[in-house]
Amino acid sequence: MNDSSRKSTRQRGRVHTVAAAIALSCAAISVVAPAQAAPDYQPGGPVEATYHAAGPHPVAKRAGTDCCSSTGDAWDIWYPADLGASGTRHPVITWGDGTWAHPREYDFLLSHLASWGFVVIAPDLTNTGSGTQMLDGVNFLTQQNSDPNSEFYGKIDTSAVATMGHSQGGLGALNAAAHSNGLVKTTVTLEMPGQGLCDSMPPGVLDLNSCHVPTGQISNSVLLISGTADPITSADSPSGNAMQDVYNALPASIPKARAALINASHNDIQGQPGCTNFGCNDGVDGYLGYVTAWLLDRLSGDAQAHSVFVSGTGEFQHNAHWADQQSNIN
Repeated sequence: MNDSSRKSTRQRGRVHTVAAAIALSCAAISVVAPAQAAPDYQPGGPVEATYHAAGPHPVAKRAGTDCCSSTGDAWDIWYPADLGASGTRHPVITWGDGTWAHPREYDFLLSHLASWGFVVIAPDLTNTGSGTQMLDGVNFLTQQNSDPNSEFYGKIDTSAVATMGHSQGGLGALNAAAHSNGLVKTTVTLEMPGQGLCDSMPPGVLDLNSCHVPTGQISNSVLLISGTADPITSADSPSGNAMQDVYNALPASIPKARAALINASHNDIQGQPGCTNFGCNDGVDGYLGYVTAWLLDRLSGDAQAHSVFVSGTGEFQHNAHWADQQSNIN
């Protein structure tokens, strides 16, 4: 690691420390092997083990070569290298970064999802709470799907769209869903800040309107993931459980689930897969299986993936890696 990289790492650490304390170029296209899990992590059930492993697709990445969102941000895109094989049309995941983070910091997770057949698009933006640029990403891929000169031409399932994000990006994922006019079919939030922490952030960090998600306008399914060791998702909550508050605020009529990954702190999701960053205890491995299963269930109709979330009986409800599970899935 050169001096510039060390400095950048120290700066990110200080930034995340501040966030917790306040209560929150152009790169070449490359083809990489599917993400592989750390050998010392043992999934807590057979279905988790299935989706915790890398999927069947080799993965390609376009880093900063595509432009632009409505605010001028370049796209990073992860996708199956065998795009469109056998006439496949791939579901879309539009991703939102956490505060002061960049898509590359989630490379392991997003590569893993691409290995399971998803096209993942992320604006290189450190302030994603409004969800606007996440919807821009869906529009960009929709245009590419209709462009005969694009490698994505005719290979995107524009009817199967998920919003997903970390921390502030989780707020963005919900806001994007609420304003998508039904385009978004499912949403996953990862270590999303609680309402009190969100409201306490200083000017310029986040458009405070993003803190107040119009949950009543969300008509798609939602999975809320937190960590038991994450102070960002658990502080300043009326009930003492911020994800419980969001879960309760979502319409009772939509499919929804929530849970906390045991010992995960705020930035475990950035693990590659172990921890080299501030605010990380174990790394990304614990998230992989069930996040992938949820997306395959909701966007591809995978019956095995669906089974783990069924209220009362699903594997997700009884996995020793998880706590505080709740689901209305039947």
